[in-house]
Amino acid sequence: MPSRKKTAMFASAFFTCVCSFMLICVVLATQHWMSSEVRFSGTNSSVTVSLTYGLFSGTCEQFVDAGLQLTEKTFQVADNLSKTKAKSMITAIIVILVLSLLSSLLSSGFSCTNAVSNPYQTFLGPTGVYTWNSLCGIFVLIAMILFPVNIEENGLSVELARGCFSFLHRHIKSAHTYGYSYWIMLLIIFLNIASIIIIYFYDHARYYKKKEQERPIENAPKDVILF
Repeated sequence: MPSRKKTAMFASAFFTCVCSFMLICVVLATQHWMSSEVRFSGTNSSVTVSLTYGLFSGTCEQFVDAGLQLTEKTFQVADNLSKTKAKSMITAIIVILVLSLLSSLLSSGFSCTNAVSNPYQTFLGPTGVYTWNSLCGIFVLIAMILFPVNIEENGLSVELARGCFSFLHRHIKSAHTYGYSYWIMLLIIFLNIASIIIIYFYDHARYYKKKEQERPIENAPKDVILF
């Protein structure tokens, strides 16, 4: 059976891993990644398309210069994209987040296993928790980088606006605001770092305790009297 200290440390790591797993689910499920105001020139006046979307779906609204709302509808992100690059990037982000979800699940399993037992295999111990937490954090960080690249380089919001309303003319300008679904990923990275730090402190303390036990008798305090 593991010691109380080990159980407490790995139980804490398990809690952060489970939180990370649930937040990745929230990130994938919600559509508040981006809110964009995309302005186009019209025949007699300019038109603004307001978009709020995630990785799978979103909503779009059309406004004329006077602020009059003409129409509002929901859309599927994949169906609205005509550019192969933008669609491929969205697919890549989804795949990367699914991989981070699996890594977080494995990290939770490894942490739970160590909280209730002492695995014989080295990789099932702290090494495994380090590995899966690190991979989860790296995957989420890559997703955080790729999404803005898709917005700026591939004109994701403009493409989605054109997919909603096909008669739009020349694109004038865009304004983007990242939503809570995007920023939650930053919290996920911090949770993964917290899990790694918790296990590091346990592993570090265990290493020094082992060294103390292996210390030769001649290094013992001189005031100890041996009979």
